[in-house]
Amino acid sequence: MKADIIPSELLINGETLTLDHIRAVSRCAVAVRLHPDGLAKLHQSRKVIEQILEQEKVVYGVTTGFGSFSDIFISREDSDTLQKNIIMSHACGVGEPLPQEVVRAMMLLRANSLAKGYSGVRTEVVQLLLEMLNRGLHPLVPSRGSVGASGDLIPLSHIALAMIGLGEVSYKGRVIDSAEALQEAGLSPARLTAKEGLALINGTQYMCALGVLALVDALDLFKGATIAAAMTFEALTGIASAFDAKVSAVRPHSGQRTSAGLMLKLLQGGDLTGGWKHDRVQDAYTLRCIPQVHGATLEALNHIRGVLEVEINSATDNPLIFPESEEVISCGNFHGQPLALALDYLAIAVNELGNISERRIERLVNPALNNGLPAFLTENGGLNSGLMLLQYTAAALVSEGKVLAHPAGVDSIPTSGNQEDHVSMGSISAYKGRQVVDNITWVIAAELLAAARGMHFAAHRPGRGTAAAYRLLCEVLPRNNDDRILYRDLQAVYDLLKSGRIVREVEETVGKLL
Repeated sequence: MKADIIPSELLINGETLTLDHIRAVSRCAVAVRLHPDGLAKLHQSRKVIEQILEQEKVVYGVTTGFGSFSDIFISREDSDTLQKNIIMSHACGVGEPLPQEVVRAMMLLRANSLAKGYSGVRTEVVQLLLEMLNRGLHPLVPSRGSVGASGDLIPLSHIALAMIGLGEVSYKGRVIDSAEALQEAGLSPARLTAKEGLALINGTQYMCALGVLALVDALDLFKGATIAAAMTFEALTGIASAFDAKVSAVRPHSGQRTSAGLMLKLLQGGDLTGGWKHDRVQDAYTLRCIPQVHGATLEALNHIRGVLEVEINSATDNPLIFPESEEVISCGNFHGQPLALALDYLAIAVNELGNISERRIERLVNPALNNGLPAFLTENGGLNSGLMLLQYTAAALVSEGKVLAHPAGVDSIPTSGNQEDHVSMGSISAYKGRQVVDNITWVIAAELLAAARGMHFAAHRPGRGTAAAYRLLCEVLPRNNDDRILYRDLQAVYDLLKSGRIVREVEETVGKLL
């Protein structure tokens, strides 16, 4: 992903949003405006709603109640009250507030979906959402409550609540009432009219925002995991012939081929790819099968990316307005099942990166498995425990990940008086998927730390890529392997990994990894 290419401003029209755009807006505060095409589509779809109101047609969500109240007609006089009521009644989330970057991604994604022109909202509603985003008014959105159909009603309601001046926002480092923040920012609360309250909350933007940010982090983490694996391979004097292109050619999974090529790329220029003589004929699976395991994760991430790239430019409202034919169709585009399955897959695939990494850490520290390295990677064992406990931490995180990898998308508890009788629980898939990515980032950081310590004792010349990573790690880790406060070293390596610095350092030496 080209995360280093950050636009100065983003124009949205519901059709061209990318994962990199979402990362840039959510984490780098890139400003967002409506593209002229988006403005035109908003005007066209709103005309249909105005015609429905004038003709007093019975249309779900426009002139009726919601969910199991869909048979109750709502007059034009009560339409504004209906829209306000749906926001207030649906804003019932619980749990710690979502991180600011997730809320920003949600706001962007909802505005982009509305800009497709199938929801019937007025332009000024979308403009207000974007102005709040651009001026740093971030609604407080509780992290729990969505069942993933009819979309992410509850978390999106907390964003809409702030838009109408009734919720709370984080603004300039303070948590204050949204009405106060809007006034301070020179904005006015939205006065929602027909269809607009429903349109703001009927969509998949909570699970999609969490999923996108987890995925972009997972793709970055894949590179870090590959570097960690290569460094462990160096420390344990692995047999590089397992990565020969001929091996992948006869089992041509694209991920395996890519992973094997990356391993050789990182090891190139070192003794292990230059005819090093080994005293064994093959390595344990955690070294020999890196391309098969890492490659499977990469293919999973690429599949998930495809699902999310479709979703971020989709109309997920209900009902949908089709201005060309002046049709209003009640449908199920808000249902999160495509995301639920994909994001369950994300948790499984990323945890497997941690699963094999933890086993490599065990090989590094275990004197029965580490090919002659000092026990627990300390030369003065007994007085020092070395990196013994590093494996404990990794084991705990991987075990937690195995629990989190249980699929949420196979569950469904009916809602709304059994009108919504099958829900996706994709919100839970997304939430736990993000947690797994963070857990495994710590595990890969632990492997980098242990592998760097192992490379201290290596008798052979490392590859160009592994040497670059090793040099950077030596800047934050001591050459002395006596015991010290270990969590600080682990935090330092985690920060290098999370910031992308270690990947950038390696890529400057060997070229792009993906």
